Amino acid sequence: MARGILGSSVAIGHRHKRVLLQNPGPDAADGLGGFTQSWIDLPPAADARIESASAAALERLAAGTTVLASASHVVTLPFREGVSTRTRLLLDGRVLHVAGVHDPEERHIDLVLICEERVA
Repeated sequence: MARGILGSSVAIGHRHKRVLLQNPGPDAADGLGGFTQSWIDLPPAADARIESASAAALERLAAGTTVLASASHVVTLPFREGVSTRTRLLLDGRVLHVAGVHDPEERHIDLVLICEERVA
């Protein structure tokens, strides 16, 4: 059933990682007169397929969009509302920021996320 990055469906057996999605919440006081970003979970956690973001895969998804130049991963997971370029994924203690969202064939079955891992 897995059709790769642009396919409309990835079999559950090919989704080897569990990720938690989060969207920005309200700013929270940091106790020093400033604010820090809070995050709100988008439950439940999802089983996802994580692939390295090859140049060929990104070209197929984004048709040369320069915004994706720093992408490091392509993540395929079941469709869910509320995922945007403000969303982040937590994966085994790592944080992946969503740089692009693709709903193959606009069928609301899977989401293909172009992500970048940033080193803090």
